[in-house]
Amino acid sequence: MGRMGPRSAVVVGSGIAGASTFFALARRGVETTLVDDGAAGQATAASAGILQPWSSAIDGPFADLYVRGAAFWPEALSRLAEVGVTHTDHRRSGALVVNRDASAVDAAEERVERRRQAEPDVVGRVERIGGDRARELFPPLARGLDALWIEGGGRVDGRTVRDALVEAGRRHGGRTVTAHATLLDDGRVRLTDDQELLADAVVLAGGAWTNELLGALGLRVPVAPQRGQITHLTLPGVETTHWPSVHPLSHHYLVAFDGSRVAVGATRETGSGFDPRVTAAGQLQVLRDAVSIAPGLADATVLETRVGLRPLADDTMPIVGAVPGHERLFVATGYGAAGLTMGPLLGDALARLVLGDRVPELNLLRPAPTPASAPRH
Repeated sequence: MGRMGPRSAVVVGSGIAGASTFFALARRGVETTLVDDGAAGQATAASAGILQPWSSAIDGPFADLYVRGAAFWPEALSRLAEVGVTHTDHRRSGALVVNRDASAVDAAEERVERRRQAEPDVVGRVERIGGDRARELFPPLARGLDALWIEGGGRVDGRTVRDALVEAGRRHGGRTVTAHATLLDDGRVRLTDDQELLADAVVLAGGAWTNELLGALGLRVPVAPQRGQITHLTLPGVETTHWPSVHPLSHHYLVAFDGSRVAVGATRETGSGFDPRVTAAGQLQVLRDAVSIAPGLADATVLETRVGLRPLADDTMPIVGAVPGHERLFVATGYGAAGLTMGPLLGDALARLVLGDRVPELNLLRPAPTPASAPRH
């Protein structure tokens, strides 16, 4: 490819990893084709899309990447707007960190304030508020909660922002193909109808299915599906548009959307395999968690439950980069539950890597695939 980079590329997978890379490549003038077969279980299609990494108890490189992903979002939205794509269901509606244990909120506040120092404009105002004030902002909440308000907390809808990135890529000359893709051992991509695509670069962004694509080369990444069940509720006649997201310092959350809709979730079912079903146990857990922190949701109407198979990496760190020994091949997977926060940042970074640039953002990440026979760590 040389320093001039490729003139053509194929991206396999239209979740947040693939859609972000498709847009970033097309935006830079690369003739890019996005291929996806629309299989059930895409994590992005199920995601509630919380943009609030600052209270996370995780530290180290993952946390650094998580925070940088949120900081990139204003730039991502600006780039979409440049080509007239503005519908992303993005709203900077704020976030509430809540818990009955004041010391747990104390610890979260310390983390938020520490991370706020690097990006004060993105995080915005941070304020400890009482439970009554929290219930004014999110009326269904339980009484007796301690709460921290974070002005910069935001949300997007996974399906909407995915579609926005794909449409923006099209407006930059990219094309989309609905088909099942198979990687051939010489780097070509074969589609269901036996059509073959040959490009200067191929990006595998198949989420939890990435190892299926890599199998032709005898390679694998340490990524497996983790089922997440997320239930959408409606409160007829209640305006939820400006309600903040709610973070109880646990595995679950509440995210309000325009109109009268609230998404509650999510399960983290490691070892689920490729099984995108709504289960009785999962539905029970999601609703029990939601009502425990927000009893005012008990009378809400259940609209639907979305199921996504998150591509979960063994050590949580995303796997983004060039595939050793295959100069035209790149991979992007392992985003786990943080995909919508990190996706645009990593898609832009990967596009620059494909084009031959040095990309400091990717120094945090582990090398890409290893031989399929290699032991898992």
